[in-house]
Amino acid sequence: MLKVNFYENIETNNMETNNIEIKDNIIPDIKDLVSIYNDAGWSNYTNNIDMLKLAYNNSLKIVSLWDGSKLIGIIRVVGDGYSIIYIQDLIILTEYKKQGLGSKLIKYVMNTYKDVYQKVLLTENQESTTKFYESCDFVSSDKYGCVAFVKFNM
Repeated sequence: MLKVNFYENIETNNMETNNIEIKDNIIPDIKDLVSIYNDAGWSNYTNNIDMLKLAYNNSLKIVSLWDGSKLIGIIRVVGDGYSIIYIQDLIILTEYKKQGLGSKLIKYVMNTYKDVYQKVLLTENQESTTKFYESCDFVSSDKYGCVAFVKFNM
């Protein structure tokens, strides 16, 4: 486990931040995962707990944020770690959003995999979400003359 001051030069809206720590490659307890996924409204994960457990057990990297014993943020990466990484999940608890935590998690992962050729993610097409990822130096795949394809098992 790595402890880091996650609030360098970040506006914190007067929240107590001394207890925020980052944990690298520690899989949180399933009840904590279900809680943060429910907060995000991602029921496709919480409706299939076995899939959620398997997904975490088979991830390339998991980085989580904790306020004391409370899971407040998580990023999950899949891929080979050399030619490609795929940011599968990035979640910040609603009450902790707009404080730079999601950006810090992205930067942490980008620094860890700085030499990886392709860094990919798929997200919903909402203005606030696309602006967030653009602020983290991601661009839509069409800017590279690419198109993304997806097939969901729904």
